[in-house]
Amino acid sequence: MGSLIHYRIEPTFLFSQSPYVMSKKLVIALGGNALGASPEEQLSLVKGTASTIVDLVEEGYEVIIGHGNGPQVGMVNLAFEFSANNNSGTPPMPFPECGAMTQGYIGYHLQQAIERELAHRKIDKHVASIITQVVVDKKDPAFKRPTKPVGMFYSKEKAEEIASQTGYTFVEDAGRGYRRVVPSPEPVKIVELPVVEQLIKNHCIVITVGGGGIPVVEKRQGDYQGVAAVIDKDRASALLALELKADMLVILTAVEQVAINFNKPNQQDLSQITIGEAREYIHQGHFAPGSMLPKVEACINFVENTTNGTALITSLDKARQAIDGMTGTRIVKDPI
Repeated sequence: MGSLIHYRIEPTFLFSQSPYVMSKKLVIALGGNALGASPEEQLSLVKGTASTIVDLVEEGYEVIIGHGNGPQVGMVNLAFEFSANNNSGTPPMPFPECGAMTQGYIGYHLQQAIERELAHRKIDKHVASIITQVVVDKKDPAFKRPTKPVGMFYSKEKAEEIASQTGYTFVEDAGRGYRRVVPSPEPVKIVELPVVEQLIKNHCIVITVGGGGIPVVEKRQGDYQGVAAVIDKDRASALLALELKADMLVILTAVEQVAINFNKPNQQDLSQITIGEAREYIHQGHFAPGSMLPKVEACINFVENTTNGTALITSLDKARQAIDGMTGTRIVKDPI
């Protein structure tokens, strides 16, 4: 009788360079709590953000990162606007360029923090930030109804003066003065998607669609023109997840779980909801338009249009546990 031969199977890390290893693909949308309102605050906050990202990389996930830029683009726009309006000789900065600037410096901060964490853990992986354009439809109804406040507060007289000179739209904002508002159209196409795909194939951590992407309209094939608008970063991240055929869209925000009756005595945290249940909760008015509503809608869009993907909403500090199914709120397809 022959002797038994014992085989020891070595673990294979999913982020290895082997072409035969398939890793799960996560698109992670970072909310404002993962970043900062100033460069100094952001440099501090992204250390924790990087630790969470590298935790997932270490577990073998292929990670693609989207992020917001609301406070940052407002800060950049405000600085140029204030300077231009106070005889400094600085020209006004077009809004798409302000978005590009914030993509650059937020990406730079994230890159540095993630690279530092990778080096600390001796993980050989590269990080790349892509200045990303996102096509919107010039006929999108949002262009007729600007709603996104940006920049500084003005008196009514000053706002009317600037509007007459520039064509900007101003609205009164919460009794504090008048602010410029820009449209928030739906994302249609990610221009740099092929570049993102190539980087993922080479196992890079990619930072893209920053601030929802720089909004552009396509005048003709390959000819893009920036427009003054803000694309919701969760909707852009959902489109990215669909185009990349991601296994999961993860939206990180300030709360661990989505809730109905939020901040009321009968608040109920939700571990998992179907698309149908999510739509019913939206109809009942449970999710605030400027807060949880666009996140839930982005998740619905992703799950509804993917074959096997799921969507998850949770907080940054609970991301790892939530992806493992221990917390967070998952949005899944309705049972057949």
